[in-house]
Amino acid sequence: MVSSMAASTFFPASSSSLGQPVKSSKPFSGGPDSVDVRGIVAKPASSSGGLKVKTNAQSSPKINGTKVSLRKDGQMAEDDTLSSAPRTFYNQLPDWSMLLAAIITIFLAAEKQLTLLDWKPKRPDMLSDAFGFGMTVHNGLVFRQNFSIRSYEIGADRTASIETLMNHLQETALNHVKSAGLLGDGFGATPEMSRRNLIWVVTKMQVLVERYPIWGDVVEVDTWVGASGKNGMRKDWHVRDPLTGETIMEATSVWVMMNKLTRRLTKIPEEVRGEIEPYFVERTIIVDEDGRKLPKLDNDTADYVRKVQPHWCDLDVNQHVNNVKYIGWMLESAPISILENYELSSMTLEYRRECGRDSVVQSLTAVSTNYSDNPHDAAVECKHLLRLECGAEIVRGRTQWRPKQAHQLREAGFMPIRSS
Repeated sequence: MVSSMAASTFFPASSSSLGQPVKSSKPFSGGPDSVDVRGIVAKPASSSGGLKVKTNAQSSPKINGTKVSLRKDGQMAEDDTLSSAPRTFYNQLPDWSMLLAAIITIFLAAEKQLTLLDWKPKRPDMLSDAFGFGMTVHNGLVFRQNFSIRSYEIGADRTASIETLMNHLQETALNHVKSAGLLGDGFGATPEMSRRNLIWVVTKMQVLVERYPIWGDVVEVDTWVGASGKNGMRKDWHVRDPLTGETIMEATSVWVMMNKLTRRLTKIPEEVRGEIEPYFVERTIIVDEDGRKLPKLDNDTADYVRKVQPHWCDLDVNQHVNNVKYIGWMLESAPISILENYELSSMTLEYRRECGRDSVVQSLTAVSTNYSDNPHDAAVECKHLLRLECGAEIVRGRTQWRPKQAHQLREAGFMPIRSS
């Protein structure tokens, strides 16, 4: 009997002889302290004096130390069909899948973090500054930053637009100030400039473009600053191919200070000069600057006139139209035949007035060199003017254009569709 009880505890039998309760042949007489053969306390005797005790041949099973509830008399039929599979040590183990999934997730997250920290270029054209954070070189006087040409930065001829390259110049200029720890709460303003409500405004810019990068190219931009007279600052840029060292673009500019509240130009305070002079470099990227005077255009001397309306997205944090936007507006009035068959090779700009959101701007262009639709013809020069409706000048400009390599573009299938 004892052996049957022990066997049924760990290896339940499917036969009915071990799965059903067994009644004792004789009742036990006695008081409340009487127990049955399995050590279970019996119920108190009834008033009739007799006590009947039911015993179960199958003891309460324990699985991995967990006690399984005993069956009652009214549950005999239901308990017999409760589980069809026998209870074994293997299938009663806890479910470890959730714990295993959590451990795998932790290890994968840790591996990802280590991969980012220990990132190394896998191809020679992937640069150490592939994330575009920038760095200082040449004893901290030159700031260098890399840019990848995105698909939304190219134009109809599948090369980067001039606005894209100019935005790269502006971005490196601001990051240069930031890397030097001189960025205040303004748009490129130093702490002393912010205290005096001063901002930088560009007055002149000259750009030389050797070639235009295409989608997927990486360009490397170097920038540095220097003195320009007593109350100006010169900022230069050199854009090149980081793999070959080939020059892509060169640019130089002159900046002066303006009071943000009065919108008037002002001298550089000595406190501000003390902040920026330690970073001055006596080096000019463009040796032969275009010193020719830019002529004034009007409705009689201009060949093309277009009207441009500024939008909210054209403003920068200084609450005026960003200077890069002026270049796009200036080219709005250039003839489409020039844009299709020529590419911009150089540009000289003189900024004379700022422009706000509510201004209405006119774009004027005069073609000063004869040109034709044949892209193999000589270079073309244009003069430009952006002005307000009242006649006040915003920007004067001169652009030079060289013929596109039409036969190379046509062979590669890159020729833009000619507009009607």
